[in-house]
Amino acid sequence: MNELSSRAAPPLPTSLPRSATLIVNAQSRRGRDLFDQAKSLIEARGITLDAAHALDKPDRLVPTVKAAVAGGTKMVVIGGGDGTLSSAVDLLVGKDVVFALLPLGTANSFARSTGIPLDLEAAVDVIADGRRARVDLGMIDLDYFCNVAAIGLAPLIAETIPHGLKRWLGRIGYLSWVAVSLFRFRAFTLVVNGEAMEATEVRIANGRFQGGTELIDDADPQSGEIVVQAVRGSTRFGLMWSWIASVLRLPHRHATTRDFHGRELRIETIPPLPISIDGEVLAHTPVTARVAAKAIEMALPR
Repeated sequence: MNELSSRAAPPLPTSLPRSATLIVNAQSRRGRDLFDQAKSLIEARGITLDAAHALDKPDRLVPTVKAAVAGGTKMVVIGGGDGTLSSAVDLLVGKDVVFALLPLGTANSFARSTGIPLDLEAAVDVIADGRRARVDLGMIDLDYFCNVAAIGLAPLIAETIPHGLKRWLGRIGYLSWVAVSLFRFRAFTLVVNGEAMEATEVRIANGRFQGGTELIDDADPQSGEIVVQAVRGSTRFGLMWSWIASVLRLPHRHATTRDFHGRELRIETIPPLPISIDGEVLAHTPVTARVAAKAIEMALPR
């Protein structure tokens, strides 16, 4: 055995832990209603729960996850929407703990991007019988995120959507507010690594889905790169057509966008604009978008 092979790290185990901590955002669309059911399903599959938390206040998420990791839990099961997942993953980077998810939000884009079933019982099946694998996270400057950060319409929606609309009306309510917000947005100049263009929306993607719709074909949380997709043009009609072409999977959809790939991309806009990160407005341009390759271990379908 040569020196290099003798120093190689041992392969990661492929089976998932048989104990976990369950943390559910009870303010997510289905979190409060499904918490008890999720707890029962997980335990019925032979997984011991070190603790189970239904959080009524979003600001309790970070300290609860941090305490679970510090207490030595082997797997953290997060139930909620994309914003909840994104808030939690920063605490799991570099830790010997598996991240598992229950898609209890409105769009559940990261679950779709990773192949996690949206049905609760099927999602628990992944936690019990799936495989563990390392997945990438995206980064906006030093902030990790799971799925997609966006510039343009998405931050406008996130900043103005009425409280409780998504919880009570789900995707119908969300899409209705998208239609309202279309009349308020403006096109802008986008600059990616020094290349400028007119754009109506930008998706900084670690996964294929945004708002529950498959938009960024080449993004993959196991690819080792970040994808920046710009919707080209300057009109509302152009943005609407790009969305329609993507939803219907029309071949023409690729003509409406421009994709940039890389491990690190510098993004500027004129004027400076807010950025929503997995649905929450948390940054403003200019920023550097990066991929954090194989940043966390995750429970994925076999």
